Amino acid sequence: MVASTDNLSRLLVIMSQLRDPVFGCPWDLKQTFSSIVPYTLEEAYEVADAIERYDFDDLRKELGDLLFHVVFYSHMACEQDLFDFDAVAKGVCDKLVQRHPHVFGDERIETEEQLKVAWENHKAKERDKKNDGTAPASVMDGVAAALPELIRAVKLQKRAAGVGFDWTQTFEILFKIEEELEELKQELEDGNKDLVAEELGDLLFAVVNLARHAGVDPEQALHLGNKKFETRFRTIEQHLAAQGRRPQECDLKELDDLWEQVKKELKASGQDDRSS
Repeated sequence: MVASTDNLSRLLVIMSQLRDPVFGCPWDLKQTFSSIVPYTLEEAYEVADAIERYDFDDLRKELGDLLFHVVFYSHMACEQDLFDFDAVAKGVCDKLVQRHPHVFGDERIETEEQLKVAWENHKAKERDKKNDGTAPASVMDGVAAALPELIRAVKLQKRAAGVGFDWTQTFEILFKIEEELEELKQELEDGNKDLVAEELGDLLFAVVNLARHAGVDPEQALHLGNKKFETRFRTIEQHLAAQGRRPQECDLKELDDLWEQVKKELKASGQDDRSS
């Protein structure tokens, strides 16, 4: 399906009107590249939320909001004679054609593994081209520092694995997790907060490694864990509300007993398939 050029043109015109120095919107006029980044991230997460809820009407709206942000950045760049929306569209078109020679060229790729290798090779060549020659290109180049840290950890590990620096067996990672946990315990006993943070980071990084080797997205795994915890705690609140009480009126033992009760109830009803 091809997007309507009329609607794309209309969106670009609306953006220019919003940023008009005389007649534009005061909020839009005061925005900078940096100031709208938090809103862009929020819109991206709202897209993901709509997909998870299978709400496709909401997804259509959220994708529109995200597209508006692309137009917003492009318009501000055009104001500074950096680039415009057409250059953004051209850039992604050129990249897609270049990275898919098996679709747009003569290269033959027959398996998913061959596709993965070819994709990484193309990205490596692009990183080499971007390097200014002042230092050797690193396999870590291009892993954005602003990514959520769980996602960034996976990308860093995959880059290292691509040159052979990786665990060969899953059980080795389990041993590493145990080692990092012991080091964390020691720093907790010593009470050095800086070293506790460092060791906790090492432990989390090792857990991400385990998730990667197990074929599990750690971000999604944590999302499911958060969702499960929230559902259970809300159910505890509902039980207490039926008695005219609130969680803060209970001691830890009572809350813990309620937690175990709720786990069993939710599992029996099929709302909580796995206990933890």
